[in-house]
Order: sequence, then structure tokens, then C-alpha cells
Amino acid sequence: MRFQILGPTTALGEDGEPVTLGGPRVRALLTLLALHAGRIVGAEQLVDGMYGPRPPEGVANALQSQVSRLRRALGRDLVEFHPAGYRLVADPRDVDARRFELLTRDGREALAGGEPGQAAELLREALELWRGAPLADAPHAEAAAAALEELRLTATEDRVQADLDLGRHRDLVAELRGLIAAHPLRERLRAQLMRALYGSGRQAEALAVYDEARKLLDEELGVEPGAELAAAHLAVLRADPALGAPPPPASGQRSRHGLRAQLTSFVGRTEELARLGDRLRDNRLVTLIGPGGAGKTRLAIEASAQAPGDVCFVPLAPVSDADGVPHAVLAALDIRDAFLHAPDRPTLDPVSRLVTALTGRELLLVLDNCEHLVAATAELTDHLLATCPGLRVLVTGREALGITGESILPVAPLRLPPPEAVSPLDYPAVRLFADRAAAVRPGFAVDAGNGAQVVRICRALDGLPLAIELAAARLRTLSVSDVAARLDDRFRLLTRGSRTALPRHQTLRAVVAWSWDLLDEDEQRMARRLTAFAGGARAEAAERVCGLPEELLFSLAEKSLVEFVDGRFRMLETIRAFCAERLMESGEGDTIRDAHAAYYLDLLLTADPKLRTADQLEWLARLDEESGELDAAVRWATETERFELGLRLLAHSACYWWMRGHRGTSANLATGLLAALGDTRFPALDEEYVMCVLVSAWTGGLDELLRARLDEVRHLLPIDYLPARVEFLMMLLSMFTGPPADFEMTYELLKHKRVQNLPPWQMALAFGGQAFVLQVIGRLDEAVAQFESSLAAFKAIGERWGMVLILSGLGSLRQLQGDYRAAHALTNEALALARELGANTEIAEGLCRRGDALIHLDDAEGARADYEGAAELARRNGSTENLAWAYLGLGEVALAGGDLDEAHELLTLARETCPVGWYSTEETRARITAALAEVSRAVSER
Repeated sequence: MRFQILGPTTALGEDGEPVTLGGPRVRALLTLLALHAGRIVGAEQLVDGMYGPRPPEGVANALQSQVSRLRRALGRDLVEFHPAGYRLVADPRDVDARRFELLTRDGREALAGGEPGQAAELLREALELWRGAPLADAPHAEAAAAALEELRLTATEDRVQADLDLGRHRDLVAELRGLIAAHPLRERLRAQLMRALYGSGRQAEALAVYDEARKLLDEELGVEPGAELAAAHLAVLRADPALGAPPPPASGQRSRHGLRAQLTSFVGRTEELARLGDRLRDNRLVTLIGPGGAGKTRLAIEASAQAPGDVCFVPLAPVSDADGVPHAVLAALDIRDAFLHAPDRPTLDPVSRLVTALTGRELLLVLDNCEHLVAATAELTDHLLATCPGLRVLVTGREALGITGESILPVAPLRLPPPEAVSPLDYPAVRLFADRAAAVRPGFAVDAGNGAQVVRICRALDGLPLAIELAAARLRTLSVSDVAARLDDRFRLLTRGSRTALPRHQTLRAVVAWSWDLLDEDEQRMARRLTAFAGGARAEAAERVCGLPEELLFSLAEKSLVEFVDGRFRMLETIRAFCAERLMESGEGDTIRDAHAAYYLDLLLTADPKLRTADQLEWLARLDEESGELDAAVRWATETERFELGLRLLAHSACYWWMRGHRGTSANLATGLLAALGDTRFPALDEEYVMCVLVSAWTGGLDELLRARLDEVRHLLPIDYLPARVEFLMMLLSMFTGPPADFEMTYELLKHKRVQNLPPWQMALAFGGQAFVLQVIGRLDEAVAQFESSLAAFKAIGERWGMVLILSGLGSLRQLQGDYRAAHALTNEALALARELGANTEIAEGLCRRGDALIHLDDAEGARADYEGAAELARRNGSTENLAWAYLGLGEVALAGGDLDEAHELLTLARETCPVGWYSTEETRARITAALAEVSRAVSER
């Protein structure tokens, strides 16, 4: 589909026929979206363009209504909704205005390259796209329309220039007179008319054109003719065939106002620099946005140094008010009052003087650090771009200007290495640290001895270039390890920047404080409350916990205080540390942290049951996203002795933690909560307390206190207990405490439970429990039937983790029966489901089980590979029972291969690793003992 907006707005289908759009509001909406085809346009910008400065009440609903109508006309897929606004899904070249701009650019390049024929053809094609007033259906987009009109006039001048270069002087005289009548102050048109007249043999008329122009400029603007018109006049006087065609600037003669040579190397921004260069070639306005200290100014300076043509760099940081912005630009351009104004001649305002100075000139104007003057900078930029077609503008700040035609390029912190990076210098953040550290400590290099500390420093500082440079500067007096150790108090440590830098760039605290001070009260309130989240938040979570509307999050994102990543609003850790201090000062800390914990308890109460249904993949992913918040909520409850809250949070996290294999972290949280709890008990929370004890035992290492708690658990809840609140407790209880000694009695207890009346997941698990007991007492055929009933029940509810559990149990039973091929096949099926779940603990267990089958199938190498894979996963998850099993399997492989020393070493390691006191690991310990005995026997027979 193609879109025409250089006149009445029209959408054309694939057949070239117009598409019916509807009323003027829909056409205005399409106009504004097409003007930014392929890019997101904010709702506020759309409202401004459709309704002007005084939108009606309920304008948000009105906008949504117009979007719906447009989507019906064009197709839903062509108009996308995004949190930040709406986007027309179209190639920019399918919009006539964008095609016009590209053809115009190509035409100007051909003209500059000495190809007037091609230039004239391209420019005519561009101008033929016009069918009337641009953006006619968007009456409140005057600035954008004016910019297009200005570009049209410039393209017309370029096309005239191409025709002049082709010798078509006589054909152009009448056209140029008409253009001058419409635009009497355009000096380039008058210079072209002089050339056309001279080329037609009318030298006297050409000189008269100059005299008329000189008088008009003096009367209207109080200025003398510019360089191009003066050059044309001199050329006519000299009968010069060139007639004032300005020569291209010689290399080295380009104007570079305000650009200072840099004293340090430019590190780690090669890709961003190339991307910025592309943006500046394709767009007249580019804005670099990002948090303080991200390196926006340095990137702008490097890009400006590489840009062709003239450049003017304007530092706006020292400017304190809006009126000072145009004066700062005039000063940077070195434009001063050149004459005394006559009493009857009005003084030109600074903006008009800028327009006069920049009209007809090709220049890159860099407006640096404008975040405290956004509105004034936006107003001046919009006006200059509309009136000066040769002007391009590069802006740096913490938020976008928010004007039509702006191309926004976020400047992120430098790329960081992972904590275990083997080659830290492959990452820009580390390279920057190494470069700046070597400057203050000659001979410094990142090596194996300090690499981990340097990585820790760079990661703690979020990859912010300014923070990294400040940290590297401390190596004058501190070691790398000292700097790393003191980063918990980063604002005190990083206090010595360059004396010549602006005050707000001399310390890390000042950098963040500058951004903080630019926020209004509500934004500051949201920023400090958001620090209750350990890893950022979704909009709905932040709105509920912080008690403030989500629009404030969007505002903070626009001002680079937070970043929007993967659906979450996150703070860089440095910014979060500063805002957390403000939260403590406000006295709101406890209230907000309580609200945070309450929100995540509600989330768990919703999510936990869903983990044992067909929706488990969706809810596992949801809790993966919130995992750090769950941990933080439990820690908060423990630290502040909110024990009932802590027990409930921990109990309803247990199923998620178990499925995801978060053994070590969760056991530490549970152990900490139990230590704080002491002898305190809550009878109404006995299930939650038992779950807390079981979670604390996950990693093994049972001390006397934990053994006592496990004994307490055995008395609190019998083997046939059916949980009322914490459903997952049913699975874990017997695993850690073990069934009664009399298995026949246990089976009778389970059999007489009204299993059919249980909730679906508990019923499926009960079938599995009965199968396990039947297997132990040797009733294998009945056990197979019960396993199959359990598997069918889990399949009926679509619960993959339960299927893995039962398939593993069936595999174990088949192995007990000596059917190793069946055991191998069942384990492969369980492994496929475990991998789909991303359940690394179950994958490790499955690999061990498959390794056991492969040993009996005489595939020692396959078994070894499975055990080694299981050991790696178990180490990563802190799953000691699976790690012991993997060591056992590797020891058995070594024993079968005759390597008795290796077998003894691995089996001893397995025995030391295997948890003691768990019923579920008794079989593993028995196998270890038997294998060690076999090694001893074989050694004695050597």
C-alpha cells in the first residue's frame, strides 16, 4: 500500500486505487502516522497534530476511536499499537513525502557530483509527487508542513541550478521571476535569475536584479547581500562564465565552530558511531538520549568531527533560561552585532538573526545537554529546520524534543562482560577502564590476576562511561581490589573527576543528582518508590506498589531515569542506589516495601496453582521474570520480622523454586527465615512452616537443628496428610521424611483415601504415590497400572512436570525389571518434557537415569557423557542429590573399564556429596556403598 500526503491524504491499494478512509480526523491520523512510517508516534504527538493545543475532553478515547476506524480501513496489521504510541507498518519509501525527501537528496548529490542531467531528472520526479498543500488533512502540523514546503522550494532551486548547468538559460527566466515574486527574500533565486539573464545575453538586467535585491535586503532585514548573491554580481561584472557557482570547500577549510580536540581516546562506540552517521545522512534532526554519564556528548563530538561540511557545537549546559538558547547558538557561530541600528530600523530578534545567518547554508548544528531547556530547544530547532533547508541538527539530552521529524537514538551504557568472562577485554566497558587506568597508572593492564575485579567494577557501575572513568581515576591511590570492595558506597568513592568538567560531571552523585533535580515532585516520588523493586517492574506492578499512575513511568523513561526493556521498567543500579537513598529520607520505605511484598504474595497465590496445570509454561515464564522480586520480598519479611508474611511467601514459592531448580538460593532464604523465627509458631500456618523446613533441607548438610525441625515435621503432618493450602507439600513431604516402616500399612492408608474426590493434580500425584509403594512391596504389575493411571491423569490436565515425575518412575521400575531398552525410551520421553519446561534439575536426574540404562546396554561412552552433563547441571543448580548420583555413575563407568583408582576417587566424592538424612537418597547411598565394596574387592585381587 502507498500513501500520499503531499496534498489531500490518500491511501492507495496494491491496484493503485484509492482506499476509502472516512472523515477528516481519520485522514489527519493517517497523515501523522505516514509522516513517520515505520516508527512509533506518541499518543500526545498525535493528539497535538489532530486537535491542536486545546483538545476536547476524553481525547484519549477519541484517539482510540479514530485508530480503530483507520485500522478497519487499512487492515489491522498496518496500524500497530505500542505502549509508547502507534506505528504505521509501511516502508518509508511508500510515503510520497519520504520518497520526495530521498529523491531530493539524491538529486542534490548528483548535482554536487557534476551530473546535472541526472540531478534534473531526479528532482523533477521528486517535485511531480506534489499535488497541493502538504499535510492538508493535518491542520495542526504547521511546522512539519512548513518544513516540507521549504524543502520543496529548495528542490526547485536545485532543479533550476541543474537546468542552468545544462544551458537552459532562456527557458528559466520567466519561471524564476515568478518564484521571486512569491519569495522576494530568497537570495539564491535572485542569483539564479542573474545567471539566467546573463546566459540569455541580458547583462544589464542581471545587474539590475542585484541592485533591487540589495535595496530590499537592507530595508527589510538590515543586512547586506550574502556570499552567493555577491559572487553572482561580481561574476556578471567580470563576465565570468561560472557566474557565482560557489566552489566546494577545500579540504581542511571546513568551519568547525566550538569543536574541541579531545585529550583521551574514543573507546567502545564504533557501532554507535556508524549508526549515528547513518542517521545524520538520512534525517535532518537526530536526538541522542540516555542517562547521565552514558557518553552522549562524546559520541556527538566524534560524529561531528567526521561529518562533512560545516559544524557548530553549542554547549547548552551553562545556559540557565529559555531566552539564552538562541543567544548561545549565535555566540557559538561567532555572530556579533556588526552595525548600529538606525532609529527607524527595528532591532532583529536573535531567532531572526539565526535564520538570516543559516538560510542557504549547509551546516550541522549540535545542541548539547539540553535536558533542562527541552521546550526552548525544541521550539528553536523546529523553527530553524523549517526555515533553513540546508541545516541538520544533532541534539543530546536525557529526553527527546518531541517534534515532528525527530529521529531518536538511545545511547546505552557500554556492553558488559558476564561475571565469568574468559576474555574481559572483548567488552567495551572493560577496554575503557583499562585505557583510563593506564593513563593514571602507567603499565596497568587487565590480566588474569585482576580481570575478575575489573569485571565486577564495570558491572557494578552499569557500564556507564563516566562512572568507569571516575573509578579508573581512583587507581592513582587505590588498588583494583580496593576500588571493587568500596563500590557499595559508590557515591563517596567516585568523587574526583576532571577539574575542567562541569560541576555535575565531576562526581557520580552530581551526575545522578542533576537528573533527579529535573524531575517534578510526582516523578521524584515514583522514582524513589520504584527502588522497592530489585529488578524493575511491569507497569501494573509499579502502579499498584508505588500508588501512582503508570504515566509517570513513561515520563521517567522519556527522561532516561528508567529504561523499558522486555516489558519492564528498570533502573540502572547507580540511579537506583541514589533514588533508594531518597526513599529512606522520605520515610516511606517500610510502607512501600510492605506494598511490594503484598503484591508479590498476591501474584504467588494466583500463579502457584497455575504451575500445576496446562498453563504452567506461561506461569513459569511469568515467575522467571519476577524471581528476583520474590527473593527480595522474602528477605524483607525476614529482616523486619513479618513472619506470617514470610512463611506464606516462601511456601507458595516452593513449587516454582523446585521446578526451576533454585535449590541453593531458596534453601538459604528458608534457613534465614527459620533462624529469625526461632521457637515462634503460628498454628494456622502449620503447612507453611513445614514447607519452610523442607525447603531449608534442599541442599543437604543437615545440622542438628534442622534434623530436629524435620522430626517436628514428621509429627506435625502424617504421611497421608492432604494439604489444604499448600498443595505442593503433598509431593515433598514423603520425599524428605520418608514413609512409615510398614509399607503394606502405608499402601492401605493411601488406598482407602478418597483419591477420586481429590483436586486433579493431587489425584494424579496420589496415583503415583500408590504406584511407588506398590513397587517397594514387590507388586510390580499393580505398580505399572497405577503409574499409567497417574500419567493419564497428569496428561489430562496437561501438567508436564508431573508427567516427567511419573515417566521417570516408570523408567526406574522397568530398569528394576531388567528391561533397559524400555527404561531408556521412557527416560528419553521424560527428558524431552523436562527440556521443554527448562527444568534443569529434572534434566540432570533424567541424564543420570539414562546413564544407568546405557551402562546395562554396554554403551559406556554414552553413559559417561550423560553423567558428565548431569554433573554440570547439578553443580549449577546446587542439586547435591543429582551431583552425587552423577559421581556414582561416573565411578561405575570407571569401575567397569578397570580404572580402579579413578573409580575409588569418584565414588568417594559421591559418598561425601550425597545428602544424609533424606529418604529419597537412600538408594543412591546403598549403590555407592556397594560400588566402593566392589572396588575394594577388585583392588585386593590385583
